[in-house]
Amino acid sequence: MTKVIHKSKGLTPEIIAELEALERMPDEDIDLTEMPEWTDFSRAVRGKFYRPVKQQVTLRLDADILHWFKTRQRGKRGYQTAINAALREVVERERGKGE
Repeated sequence: MTKVIHKSKGLTPEIIAELEALERMPDEDIDLTEMPEWTDFSRAVRGKFYRPVKQQVTLRLDADILHWFKTRQRGKRGYQTAINAALREVVERERGKGE
C-alpha cells in the first residue's frame, strides 16, 4: 500500500505518515468509533455498475410491437433497451419457475 500512497496526488507528508502508521497497525488496534459499520442497505441498487455484454443480432418483430416500444420512448433513443428489459423480465420470471 505504501507505494500507492506515495503515488497519490494531493496527499500531504502528514497524511502519508498517518496512513503508513495505520498500515503497520493490526486491524484490532485501529479506532473505528467515529466510523460506525454501515448496515443500512435500504437504498442500495443491485447491479448498478454491472453492464452485461451486448451482442448485435438481426431480429424480426411484429410492426405493432416495435411501434409500441418506439412510441413509449416518445421518439427518444432507448426502445431497444426497453425491449431488452421486457425480454429480461420474461427470462427472470421463467427462471424463477425452475424451467
